[in-house]
Amino acid sequence: MPTFTAADGTRLAYHVRGEGEPLVVLPGGPMRASAYLGDLGGLTAHRRLILLDLRGTGDSAVPADPESYRCDQQVDDVEMLRAHIGLDHMDVLSHSAGASLAILYAAARPHRVRRLALITGNPSALGLRTTPQERLAAARQRAAEPWFGAAFPALEAWLNGTGDFDEAFMPFFYGHWDDTARAHDAAAEEQTNDEAGDRYFADGAFTPDATRTALRALTAPVLLYAGEVDGGPSPALVRRAAAAFPNAEVVVQPGAAHYPWLDDPEEFVRRTVAFLNA
Repeated sequence: MPTFTAADGTRLAYHVRGEGEPLVVLPGGPMRASAYLGDLGGLTAHRRLILLDLRGTGDSAVPADPESYRCDQQVDDVEMLRAHIGLDHMDVLSHSAGASLAILYAAARPHRVRRLALITGNPSALGLRTTPQERLAAARQRAAEPWFGAAFPALEAWLNGTGDFDEAFMPFFYGHWDDTARAHDAAAEEQTNDEAGDRYFADGAFTPDATRTALRALTAPVLLYAGEVDGGPSPALVRRAAAAFPNAEVVVQPGAAHYPWLDDPEEFVRRTVAFLNA
């Protein structure tokens, strides 16, 4: 397992899978070990994935300062990884909360990014957040599912503040609530650093106006990838986020939710490879 040392002395790990040109991968969660990404639906047949375990997750060490879990404090970790693996510029793929980290990195070092893929990305770095209404609207599209009757009230209660986060509504995060999805969801608790996740979006992490201004210098193509039935981000929110990038395209995968490489691996790989190889 390869490692490198961050600027503050924290030992960070990354995992290399597949063959071909390198693709640096930033996980979401927030603060979930990169193991949950697997081989990204078979993307390893086309690219050599460099999957970073963010500080305090997976095989990476816990930092001395827990404040360094904040998203903006981890931008330098991405830069240290780039320098460690010896790339002048790199293709970057991020998922969910990892998209905000990728966006901040692209804003800080636009000349280091060759192509940027934001997969069902959280656009908080741009000052955009998913609303409860958007999540509920997406959830209502699943009304015909056999689990909907128990899942929707739990989701609604969580979003309006009268209930806690509940495993009952996890099917909404997957396009198909099958054995693969259940196993993927069951692994989340062990893979996630909850303390780090709580700090990731802490006050001060984002300065959206400054980030949007900095992104004007980003010439790299950007793919914003949405799931048709994902509530966070919804396709509409993804399209709004695309306006922040000078050279952006939006893809919406039919029937997919928050983990499109699980919902339809072939479709996900086809579209992602087409973007990366264009």
